[in-house]
Amino acid sequence: MPSKDIAFHHPVAFWLGCIAVVAGVLAHLPMLAMAAPMHYRLAGMPMDNMMRIGMALVPLGVLLAGYGLMPRLAQMRRTLHPDRSPLPFHVADHAPLNREHWKLVAVLTVALAVDVMKPATIGFVMPGMSSEYGISTSTAGWLALSALTGTAVGSIVWGRLGDLFGRRATILLSALMFMGTSICGAMPAFGWNLVMCFMMGAAAGGMLPITFALMAEMIPTAHRGWLLVALGGIGTSAGYLLASGAATLFEPSYSWRALWLLNLPTGALIVFLNRYIPESPRFLALEGLEDQARAVLRKFSGGIAPVLPEGQHALEGVRPEQQGSTTKGSARIGLRHLLRGRHASITWGLMLCAIAWGLVNFGFLLWLPGNLGKLGIDAQGSSALLARSALLALPGVGVVVALYQRWSSIRTLVLFIGLTALALLFFFAIDLAEMRSASVTTAGTVALLLSVSGVIATLIPYAAEIYPVHLRSTGAGLIAGSSKFGGILGAVLGVLGLFGHFMLSALLIALPMAAAAWMLARGGVETRGHGLEAIQDALSE
Repeated sequence: MPSKDIAFHHPVAFWLGCIAVVAGVLAHLPMLAMAAPMHYRLAGMPMDNMMRIGMALVPLGVLLAGYGLMPRLAQMRRTLHPDRSPLPFHVADHAPLNREHWKLVAVLTVALAVDVMKPATIGFVMPGMSSEYGISTSTAGWLALSALTGTAVGSIVWGRLGDLFGRRATILLSALMFMGTSICGAMPAFGWNLVMCFMMGAAAGGMLPITFALMAEMIPTAHRGWLLVALGGIGTSAGYLLASGAATLFEPSYSWRALWLLNLPTGALIVFLNRYIPESPRFLALEGLEDQARAVLRKFSGGIAPVLPEGQHALEGVRPEQQGSTTKGSARIGLRHLLRGRHASITWGLMLCAIAWGLVNFGFLLWLPGNLGKLGIDAQGSSALLARSALLALPGVGVVVALYQRWSSIRTLVLFIGLTALALLFFFAIDLAEMRSASVTTAGTVALLLSVSGVIATLIPYAAEIYPVHLRSTGAGLIAGSSKFGGILGAVLGVLGLFGHFMLSALLIALPMAAAAWMLARGGVETRGHGLEAIQDALSE
């Protein structure tokens, strides 16, 4: 049953929606089972009536569940009154980690791993899909572009929904979309796979910023930084491991389609773990649901609920007279406030960094094996070099966590952005000076992989800490979406041949990276050791 931390409009509607989604997916299986003797090849086969009914049930179920997850807006308005007592968020912020915190961390790690697993699966399904549909590798590449576009759109749209209707509700709706997109495993035409892959990407893009926003608002200040960075590192690694493991176990016997069908049980796992996902007390307080907010605070502060110290605001970044604004009121504050308000300088710096990171990760690094050949390293040697470099860069995750937690959040982010720019300029110098040494190239590759990993490991956690409660999910979604936009831009530039020019591409990406480091060094604020309210106070100065 759903958690009682927040009252849903119609719990029955939510569970009926879940049932409709599951029924819609199961309606596709008979046709797939009939194709078992042909190793589950469905290309060119017409859809039967059962499959059509299933395709109608899936979106109907998602809409019904979404309606059930929406908070009781009328109840929110009835609970609003100007003389409300402030809520003691400082109690939970200074509490030691307890059982409730670890349960939340475990569940959100699972959710993030499942989230990362979905787009990571694309690389494993493309060969089998290309063979079955008789399409070229370049045509199959549209699948990855469709998913990447979906993640960019989903990050922004779902990030906004997280601020309008709650973090927990949006996570559950994203999981339902995962379940629905499992019908991609039964699509007889490649075009339908593109549509489903876009939807899967949209759900995956939405999950990422919301999990970080919820973690930032639930974890005590002393442990918030390292747990956010560790969540990203462990969740991402586990997601890629799950994708590769599933491909190894299921693809030989059940074809590439089995990897899409796994969206059903993995999405359902998140739904059934929903009792361990509380709604953010800060969101609850903002929407006027004080009783539920106090109940969550009591649970995560070990049952202690003293009064708030005099002069401390109940909600960060929201004036006392604005606290308890309705969802309708919150809807008027969106991306424009992030891009023009007091957070504008940080937002533009983070966006520029995210776009540049996308260009590196989805552009420069994808073309790096081919470019290494121009440096005199053959294909087999470049693969071994990249594998060795990745292995050497792996311990760097621990360094990132330690620096973010014990040194400085903003300085750690700026440091790794700067290192990424320097690593790109190093490749520029290698090509310019014709230093075609395997050891020199390995050093440059290790530096680039380590610095790029450090950037993404700290970028979204910092975004989740820096924005006020009514914009936190929106801001984190905007930055996550910008990284995916950089990936789309990288794919387009790759097709146009930019990354074939090793020196030019390295220089052009290093410049916005360096500019982002400069912007954040000037406009960023420290979040390490500071409560979320104190961070907003620092931005107001």
